[in-house]
Order: sequence, then structure tokens, then C-alpha cells
Amino acid sequence: MLFLTTESVRILDKAEELSQMILKSEVADQYRHSFYQLKQDEKAQAIIQKFMKTKERYEDVMRFGKYHPDYQQISKEMREVKRELDLNDHIAAFKKAERSLQTLLDEISVLIGRAVSEHIKVPTGNPFFDTVSSCGGGCGSGGGCGCKAS
Repeated sequence: MLFLTTESVRILDKAEELSQMILKSEVADQYRHSFYQLKQDEKAQAIIQKFMKTKERYEDVMRFGKYHPDYQQISKEMREVKRELDLNDHIAAFKKAERSLQTLLDEISVLIGRAVSEHIKVPTGNPFFDTVSSCGGGCGSGGGCGCKAS
């Protein structure tokens, strides 16, 4: 059973305010713009489709690894299509905007987690933020992650 207190309503209001600030940010605008540009670029879309088909074949071949008869060929095709993907301007711009938005969200997550407690672990998927935000002790690795067990 959930009881809404004045404090929890205030927190939810602040969370909504924060989400609106993120949505209206320059970083989010850039992300939406680059996403739109990417979707409008027929060449980029063709490269993405080619990459998806090649990736599917690559994953199938990788189940057997170097012992698969098409291992060399599909590995070469995968590298070529990946390079083509990386060199497309709209795809590169989208990836850059996506990383920027993800970094902003990671930074906010870490700030919120730290506001609650220094010991809160905030999984960001980014090794920099994961080491900054995690392990105030009790990680179970005996300090193997670089923290000092309390």
C-alpha cells in the first residue's frame, strides 16, 4: 500500500521539473535534431539496414568461431560495414549526441544518488561514473573494484 505524503508529492513534483529541464536542454535538442536528420537520410538508413543484416550473419558465424567456413569472409564484411557506418556524417552526429545525452543523464543520476548517500551505487554503464559513484564498502569483492571495504 502506498501512502502519498506531502514530502513524496513534493519529490515527485521536483522529479517532473527535472525531467522537463532535461527535455528542454540543448543536449536533448541536439539529440532530437540528429535523430531526425538520421531518419531522413536514406543513405544512412541503407547502411544501418546493411549493418543489421551483416551483424545477424556475423552472430550466426560466431557461434562456431574460426571453424565456420565463412569466418574470414563475414569478419571482413563486418569490419567494412562497421567502418561505413562510422564514417557516415549523420550516424556519427547521432552517436555523438546520444553519448552527450547519456553523459548528462549519468551525471544527474550520480548527483541524485550522492545527495541521498555516498554509499549509493548508481549503475550508469559508464566506467568513469561507476567508479566515481560506487563502492562505499560492501561490494563483495574485498576491495577488488578499488574501493575500501568498511
